Amino acid sequence: MSDQPHAILTASAMGEADSFAVSQGVSGQVLMRNAGEAAARTILRNWAPREAAVLCGPGNNGGDGWIIAQRLRDEGWPVRVFTLAQVSGLSGDAAWAAAGWGGPVHPLGDCRLSDHALIVDALFGAGLNRPLEGEAARLAQDSQGYDGVCVAVDTPSGLSGDRAAVQGVVFRTDLTVTFHRYKPAHLLSPGRALCGQVVLCGIGIPDGWSKQATPCAALNHPDLWRVPGARIDQDAHKHSRGRLCVLAGGRGATGAARLAARAGQIGGAGFVTVLSGQGALNEIASSSESLVARQYEADAPFGDVLEDHRASAAVMGPGAGIGPRLKAQVRSACGLKIPLVLDADALSVFEDAPDALFESLHADCVLTPHGGEFARLFPDLTETAHAGDKIERTREAARRCGAVVVFKGADTVIAAPDGEAWVNVHASARLATAGTGDVLAGLIGAFLAQGAPAHEAACAAVYVHGDAGRRLGPGGTADTVLVQLPQALDAVSQAQFRKAALQRLNPHMV
Repeated sequence: MSDQPHAILTASAMGEADSFAVSQGVSGQVLMRNAGEAAARTILRNWAPREAAVLCGPGNNGGDGWIIAQRLRDEGWPVRVFTLAQVSGLSGDAAWAAAGWGGPVHPLGDCRLSDHALIVDALFGAGLNRPLEGEAARLAQDSQGYDGVCVAVDTPSGLSGDRAAVQGVVFRTDLTVTFHRYKPAHLLSPGRALCGQVVLCGIGIPDGWSKQATPCAALNHPDLWRVPGARIDQDAHKHSRGRLCVLAGGRGATGAARLAARAGQIGGAGFVTVLSGQGALNEIASSSESLVARQYEADAPFGDVLEDHRASAAVMGPGAGIGPRLKAQVRSACGLKIPLVLDADALSVFEDAPDALFESLHADCVLTPHGGEFARLFPDLTETAHAGDKIERTREAARRCGAVVVFKGADTVIAAPDGEAWVNVHASARLATAGTGDVLAGLIGAFLAQGAPAHEAACAAVYVHGDAGRRLGPGGTADTVLVQLPQALDAVSQAQFRKAALQRLNPHMV
């Protein structure tokens, strides 16, 4: 198995990986040649020959550009090279790459994008953490209205590779070719959208690099966990597969809890109970033949209620209604020390006293905030208040509250209290509709009820939920996400079993 194939690296960690390769006898020139040729191959696979301009910066990113220009020229493309720095002022591997071009070189100020059908942006890589200036900024601005193809090397110039942040104008990009491992900008918003299609290419860095270059997170992937309950013991019965309880809101507000409960059933929990007051009992019971609705005493400690129902896990918050009772119920449930999913109202109700929630939580709790709920609990960790990227902010939130935090969005980040973090982009914008978060909460609850560790349950559920979202067509709703969940569960688990079988035959398979 290759060295951490799903790792995410900052720009400095990528530099450490390059240094490790050099220490193992792979020269910087070989790495640069491999990077430039990989980017050129990607271009050649996607487009027929056309008028191309390669914009080369003063560093190694520009060095990749010189290699790309050579390869495209060798394949019969009409290529012009524009450079930000005098060739005579280049040093190291970039100077070596420029020396191999041997053709005309033009100053960057002479470039007019409209004269070319394809632009290669090799000006600055992921390490640039300041706004573009001068001719680079002019061309980035011109690219916004450019109707040709723009390919970025590593990251679009103007985009911070580490923070995925925009500092001034950024090149409009159709495709980004990056190397060895993804960087935060390829996965986190808004960088992900600015990169266009991202193609990851190996450049020959040997295994062992992670001993020198520490990843900042991992890309959420089925290689990192197993779908809980995908294989059921032949002696299993409904109670052995886990008992999940879902707290419902009052009459007319039970839809969110019912969505969570249905997801819990589909996710494999053997017995799912929706807990409700008397006023909503008939509403829940009549909505589905398979949902079990049970009344509980509103004033009873909710931990005792869950214990009476022998709950293996519980979901609290969807449609529960914000008020003192919910706050007391959450704290009581935490005291039972069973796995909990806290979503929606169960988070927002603690806006005035987040520490009261944090001191009650334990390591088997999973919080699933969207941006607004995250800001209510962690006002100093919002994008405007904190300098870190979403990975860093979610990691700090998990450390602070002592639970797994699933910070939802197009770039969902899952972080554990020990600092481990995963980024999920296996999803669809069609999930941006009411109720899909309730489905996710129920799916996490199902995996927890079947005994999965909190971080594994969260990562698996986020991925499978995203896979169901990718199967939605126009008009998709939370109800149709539920319809797609069985197919998503089966597809992911079957892929895992096939890969496991192949690895048994070939233990060295990547």
